[in-house]
Amino acid sequence: MWMPGIVEHRDVTDSAKATYAAAGVSIDAGDEAVEKLKPWAAKAQRPEVLGGIGGFAGLFQLRLDRWKEPVLASSTDGVGTKIAVAQALDKHDTVGIDLVAMVVDDLVVCGAEPLFLQDYIAIGRVVPDKVAALVKGISEGCVLAGCALLGGETAEHPGLMGENDYDISGTGVGVVEASAMLGPDRVRAGDVVIAMGSSGLHSNGYSLARHVLLDIARMPLEGHVEEFGRTLGEEMLEPTRIYAKDCLALAAETEVRTFAHVTGGGLAANLARVLPEGLRADLNRGTWTPAPVFALIAQRGRVEREEMEKTFNMGVGMVAVVAPEDVDRALAVLTARHVPAWVLGEVVRSEEPGAALVGEHPRF
Repeated sequence: MWMPGIVEHRDVTDSAKATYAAAGVSIDAGDEAVEKLKPWAAKAQRPEVLGGIGGFAGLFQLRLDRWKEPVLASSTDGVGTKIAVAQALDKHDTVGIDLVAMVVDDLVVCGAEPLFLQDYIAIGRVVPDKVAALVKGISEGCVLAGCALLGGETAEHPGLMGENDYDISGTGVGVVEASAMLGPDRVRAGDVVIAMGSSGLHSNGYSLARHVLLDIARMPLEGHVEEFGRTLGEEMLEPTRIYAKDCLALAAETEVRTFAHVTGGGLAANLARVLPEGLRADLNRGTWTPAPVFALIAQRGRVEREEMEKTFNMGVGMVAVVAPEDVDRALAVLTARHVPAWVLGEVVRSEEPGAALVGEHPRF
């Protein structure tokens, strides 16, 4: 776990005096990186974790006394081109939070409790402080999600990646009782759709956002933006909100039918993934105003509304479909947990299943 990766094998003669370091891979830098990240990895633990950093596999003891029929859920994801903003600003301690959010909030859609996550860091040249900063963010995200950081791999790729380049991905595993699994089969006509506010762009649509704001508008990442009250770079690196614990608390206290994590494809398309045939969700744009960053992208890039809504979350990062009698209780639970939440729409019978946005955003 967290060992520098071997990317190629070569046969060399003794006279060549080739070394792995000369080929671009530093074992010493990898070892130093492991030492620097150990304190952060230690912060993201659960009692089921066995052993520590350094083994060939992470060990997690599934306590079967907690579940009658446990179903394991797994999800793999990355952060996308938001990493380009982190690299441009040389700030690497927040994209790890984004990574965890993208993984665990997919797990919780079916009601699964995230148990552990393993990361993979591919990097052109191992810089121990940079790797430690990445793992710091991943560790902080795991703490927010309530899961353990069970290990990972750092692979140095000289010749394949620029020495300042890197990419990160992660795989998470969760568990849910078979009888408590959420999904389309639970959704009924008359159910209510509750929105949970996003913290900003989250981790989707950055290729379009960067193209508009940096290439077309030529806005500097270090420049202050009045609408944001901070720099453009700070706005674009705002970590993705992690909803896992909030969703689990909501499912424990109310009749949740399903969740939908709003990522690539936008609000309507992701909600449609968890609706059964014969039902449609009508969502009212008039119930919220998207954050200023969305309006800025639309204006500066002359991006059509349809394109905005299928690319970005538009201010809604997660939705819950709940029984109508539990709406007030659901909103109270989320408010108590400091999650912005509101009634977004309703599930109705329809020959055109899916989800549709109606109305207009106020002041957008």
